[in-house]
Amino acid sequence: MSDLTQILIPKGFRFGATKAGLKASGRTDFALIVADAPASAAAAFTANRVTAAPLTVDKEHLRATGGQVRVAAINAGNANCANGQAGLDAARATCAAAAEIFGCKEEEVFPSSTGIIGVRLPAEKLIAAMPGVAASLGAEFDHFEQVAQAILTTDTEEKTAFARLEIDGKEIRIAALCKGSGMIHPQLVPHATMLVYVLTDAAVEPAVLDGYLRQAIEVSFNRISVDGDTSTNDTVLLLASGASGAAVEAGNAEFAAALTQVCTSLARQIVADGEGVSHVVELHIEGAATDAEALKVAKAIAHSPLVKTAWAGCDPNWGRLMAVIGYSGAVIDPERIDIWFGEMRICRDGGRAEEFDEAAAHTYIEQPEFSIRIQFHQGAGTCVFWTTDLTVEYIHINADYST
Repeated sequence: MSDLTQILIPKGFRFGATKAGLKASGRTDFALIVADAPASAAAAFTANRVTAAPLTVDKEHLRATGGQVRVAAINAGNANCANGQAGLDAARATCAAAAEIFGCKEEEVFPSSTGIIGVRLPAEKLIAAMPGVAASLGAEFDHFEQVAQAILTTDTEEKTAFARLEIDGKEIRIAALCKGSGMIHPQLVPHATMLVYVLTDAAVEPAVLDGYLRQAIEVSFNRISVDGDTSTNDTVLLLASGASGAAVEAGNAEFAAALTQVCTSLARQIVADGEGVSHVVELHIEGAATDAEALKVAKAIAHSPLVKTAWAGCDPNWGRLMAVIGYSGAVIDPERIDIWFGEMRICRDGGRAEEFDEAAAHTYIEQPEFSIRIQFHQGAGTCVFWTTDLTVEYIHINADYST
């Protein structure tokens, strides 16, 4: 255990995980994040209109408490989605058990689930496993890491991020963990599942915390896509324990920057661990009419099977980019589009650049990570977006997912 990770775990939280028997692999699949006292909370959820039962319960609980959470109860191996009343009952039974064990209100429990849709969640397994997790909770990095591992599904590695800052001479810590590998195109509102838990020991009122979360999400989790599918379970939860004694008010640029840094790190880790991914692509859209127009183009490119398979084959087929730009719905002038692969000019004024070296471009996009920059000369709109290629391995993973 490094000194850095010891330093960066926020005060006021404990962590633990166990094997409840939901994952066919037999690995840990049930985790708890417990605040020593009710923590300020802000959350964002999927825009998918088919919504998993835990999310319905979470929204009810946050409204009832005014944004307070004592326990986050997270299971992997079952999404608890499309189960009707039985799904809601399972989520609520889990909350009731946690409330009894930790001496809090049921409404202060925040359930989360990830896994296969349309399979009954055996809440009795979670309830039976809960006392053991409660007895093993700890505040060290090893305990934090247990949660990061337990929530994984098709992920190949755990995903964590940390930050530290000082406000008025007091140290504030931020630590975050997440899972996500496939079924990744978060559309979090307002505005394989992504679950994100961000913890800080700053003292922040729930309404203020919510503002910081929206700001960070917009340039991180809402700027990634692996396969264009929006999950039924996407959740981002931000908790502030206040245990550092450092109060953060609205408009603190340093806290906002640290939170955005952590969220962006997690978002990029999700893309890098995308199912079957062999290339991570950073899109820079510039000169669009507005930021919204730039994002529209980025998403269209990120979701094009023709573009993504070209990247998988290291084929510098920029014509596919032009085709996508044309149908993206964005305001463009086809004769003013410029495209670069890294520093290499590929397209000038809507046509093949004279200096375009196809062999060099092919070599460039053989790299596991590369960037593409597109300039529209329409205005000041910009967007940075992270996405992936689409490989045969992705098909194998998802063709066999439920069997």
